[in-house]
Amino acid sequence: MVDRIVDCLGDNKCTGMKNVTINEPFFQGHFPGHPIMPGVLQLEAMAQVSSVLMLRKPENVGKLGYFMSADNVKWRRPVMPGDTLFIETEIIKIRGSIGQTRCRCLVNGDVVSEAELKFALLDR
Repeated sequence: MVDRIVDCLGDNKCTGMKNVTINEPFFQGHFPGHPIMPGVLQLEAMAQVSSVLMLRKPENVGKLGYFMSADNVKWRRPVMPGDTLFIETEIIKIRGSIGQTRCRCLVNGDVVSEAELKFALLDR
């Protein structure tokens, strides 16, 4: 989903980017004549950038991040073909093998979706 990681600030923040093009296969059915990016795929992009951020920590090298839950999920406006989606993540806390992030997706500086995500960080 994510095209690239554009920035990681210290150990606790990371930003990814996704160019949303009309060629995405999900636009064929979501919705015919009015293409919008499914909210669940925005959530997936947040989870991917969150995993990159948490697995960069030295204590998590070699582990896998298993998506556990999404809380306080909000979709604020549709994401359309031609938009560039910036996915910002920040670690809220890590306790033992459980990590939690706060995330938001932005288009042109406006928040289009946001969520708090939890992961289990486990050995392979």
